[in-house]
Amino acid sequence: MDLHWLKPLLGRPAPFTTVFLDATRAESAGEAEAVDRWRALRRSLERDGASASVLDEIAELVAVPAGRRGPQGRIIVADADGVVVDRVLSEPPTHSVAVHGPIPALLPAIRSADEEVDVLVVAADRTGADLTRKTCGAGAGQAQVEHVEGGHDDVHKSREGGLERRSQTRAEDSWQRNAELVAAEVDRKVRDGAPDLVLLTGDTRAVGFVRDALGKDARGLLVEASGGGRGDGVNVAAFEEKVADAAAQFRGKRRAAVLDRFATAQGRGDNAVTSLDDVIEVLRRGQVAELVLDVDALSGNLAERELWVGPGPLELATSSADLAAIGVDGDGDRYTADVALVRAALGQDAGVTFADDGAADLVDGVGALLRWSDESTPSEAVPSQSADQARLRTVV
Repeated sequence: MDLHWLKPLLGRPAPFTTVFLDATRAESAGEAEAVDRWRALRRSLERDGASASVLDEIAELVAVPAGRRGPQGRIIVADADGVVVDRVLSEPPTHSVAVHGPIPALLPAIRSADEEVDVLVVAADRTGADLTRKTCGAGAGQAQVEHVEGGHDDVHKSREGGLERRSQTRAEDSWQRNAELVAAEVDRKVRDGAPDLVLLTGDTRAVGFVRDALGKDARGLLVEASGGGRGDGVNVAAFEEKVADAAAQFRGKRRAAVLDRFATAQGRGDNAVTSLDDVIEVLRRGQVAELVLDVDALSGNLAERELWVGPGPLELATSSADLAAIGVDGDGDRYTADVALVRAALGQDAGVTFADDGAADLVDGVGALLRWSDESTPSEAVPSQSADQARLRTVV
């Protein structure tokens, strides 16, 4: 999952104020409902010492509707100087919460990133296409729409005697040329900043021509869906449900792909570790490609266990003595394990994947898929290197 939008939080001046708000606005309540929820949170933040200027800035953001209907959440993170992150979420939290302290509450933000799917919807007809770039899930905002019009306008078949075959050939040639222009623009967008999905819809013949003209990279992202189009008569609500379903299926596949890679690496005894001590070690070394967290552990032992951390995100340890051993002066700070691990993952551009219902074999509720490993990397296949002495695996 892409966490680039959280990078600005690293190195920012403390304290941090994190607001995780149910921003759903009932029609009967107008704008007052979300604002009232914020006012209750503000009172608790004032008691915890949050600055009035920061709270005023958050209040201004909350007062402005996000432009979406239906249930929604919002996460806002401010440092000592002001708001750094403001994201709309597709699902509201069960309870609105606010935290003021030395570090941002990163887990709600990470969970929101797990929802996010970047979709390019291509609604094609025989003259061109509408290209809509939108975000499904968290971070959803205003869609960006571009129109691609083909240069070939002989798109209608004639039924007049001997001209029929010739006219049909010219029309189909125009359809194909127009589709090639659409496909070229889709390919360019994929090259410039690949979406997670390219969802193709519209006129049946035009869809076929566009599909056949797409390059390899775009075809690898392609999902087709009926019900969309450029003209009148499209059931927008029904088609949006199909877009949401495609995004949900992509989320599941994205998570499953990481967990499958993790399980395979575990089975080989290479490029994957589990247990808190081993994960801390590889995080400190910058080896982690993907941090894997058991969802149940996030409200259990990872939320209850404390780690010592230094100024840098990769400086973390299980004790103050261990922190001193890696060269950190002073006692450092103490964070709960979930926050310290996520902070270290963010500090090395690693992703974070959540495992539900025993989907991954995790000791202490945590594991890591590695970018690289060497002889000194903790390994469950080597007793002297693994912190998980009770669950060593035999690797063939």
